[in-house]
Amino acid sequence: MPRFKALLTLLELQGASLHDEKIRGVTRKAWTDMATSGTESPAWPGRLSGGGTTVSVIVATAIVVADMVGVGVFTSLGFQVKDIPSGFSILLLWSVGGIVALCGVFSYGELGAMFPRSSGEYNFLTRAFHPAFGFLAGWVSATVGFAAPVALAAMAFGEYGKSVLPGAPPLALATGVVWLVSIVQLGGVRHSSTFQLISTILKVALIVAFLIAGFVIGVPQPVSFTPDVSDFTHVTSAPFAIGLVFVMYSFSGWNAATYIIGEMRTPQQNLPRALLAGTLIVLVLYVALNAVFLHTTPIDKLSGQLDVARIAGSHIFGEVGGRIVGAMICIGLVSSISAMMWIGPRVMMTMGEDIPALRVFARKSGNGAPAYAILFQLAVANLMLFTRSFEAVLDFIQFALLFCSFFTVLGVIKLRITQPELPRPYRAWGYPVTPVVFLLVTIFMMYYLLTERPVQSFLGALMMISGLLIYAIFRKPVDRGSATISASRE
Repeated sequence: MPRFKALLTLLELQGASLHDEKIRGVTRKAWTDMATSGTESPAWPGRLSGGGTTVSVIVATAIVVADMVGVGVFTSLGFQVKDIPSGFSILLLWSVGGIVALCGVFSYGELGAMFPRSSGEYNFLTRAFHPAFGFLAGWVSATVGFAAPVALAAMAFGEYGKSVLPGAPPLALATGVVWLVSIVQLGGVRHSSTFQLISTILKVALIVAFLIAGFVIGVPQPVSFTPDVSDFTHVTSAPFAIGLVFVMYSFSGWNAATYIIGEMRTPQQNLPRALLAGTLIVLVLYVALNAVFLHTTPIDKLSGQLDVARIAGSHIFGEVGGRIVGAMICIGLVSSISAMMWIGPRVMMTMGEDIPALRVFARKSGNGAPAYAILFQLAVANLMLFTRSFEAVLDFIQFALLFCSFFTVLGVIKLRITQPELPRPYRAWGYPVTPVVFLLVTIFMMYYLLTERPVQSFLGALMMISGLLIYAIFRKPVDRGSATISASRE
């Protein structure tokens, strides 16, 4: 498995989306009482809370698509065809990854419709298990769970940007794109929605144009996408199972809309729709992209290579192919960074609503932006960019993120058994098969990390344990009514 080490770093760009996390330092009763007003939060001193529930299902879908499509799909094929030289098996591998992601979507959709409050796993784990468990997830994501992927995506933007702007310093490009996106986020939910929608549509349009060009002007290669007897051997092999781990990394981010539930219109209906639509769109794009790569480029040219998109681009467009692909990935990364800079601060914001020591992060500006939380993530991402510590951080938070998503989906089963009377505006499709499928694949991924990267997984576990210590100190619940009054008097 050593050949996958370099690939993993790039795959985690995807949003490292296995970003799942959050908490609420309150008692179970207080938790239930606050559920009905999940979108409320203190305003900035002397200013009214603004923004409201302005995120449409289309924008929420754009967030899901943007957070999922990073560089993973543009880099992983070379390592897959090295051991699985079959067009049908490769497309099946990516299809299976999308189906597993959909299994997670169904469970998260049920929880999000039941508990429509921003912050994803922080909210879900608190509701399904205990506030301390939710805090573990929130602690990981609010501190580094989104900042590290933002930094890595920004650095990738800088590296790919060199092919578009030769001579431009990658660090300057990386820092500039993070600041640009942060300024947009500080402008409020309406500006964020517009920017996210435009950047994501542009991203998808460029990918579709690339796909059309590949099938229309690309030179067909002798690869078959129809099943063959030999495919059974490939599908049941260890490389196929290991390849699924990295395909799932590329699909991470399917839960992105759960972090902004409180800003969505009619989330009980729109959240499941956004998660499902976004994941289906990405599934189609991923399968089509890999088909184009194999259709236009000889397998021996792709085998073992990291930059398969550039190689395929050169076969489609000639010498300018690398620059075209670089520009496409750069534009795509802008929308990914935007999505993460939007959803990440909502974790800290929601934690601030529940925990007095973090209350400053719950304050909103007049246009509805959780400004302090955004500035906090911006500061952490910039620190990681200048110290290049994001690669080490990403290396050890993966186990923690998988751990949290595993128990979030397990929470659906637990609540079905222990609290069947709870209102469920949306019920997970295919229950209990779909959550069980997701749980089994996630267990396999955690086992892989424990065996292949035990030190990093241990460090991730230590980080979660440290979250318990912080929770023990800060767990006193905040009275949201008095918090709002005191905030308005400051």
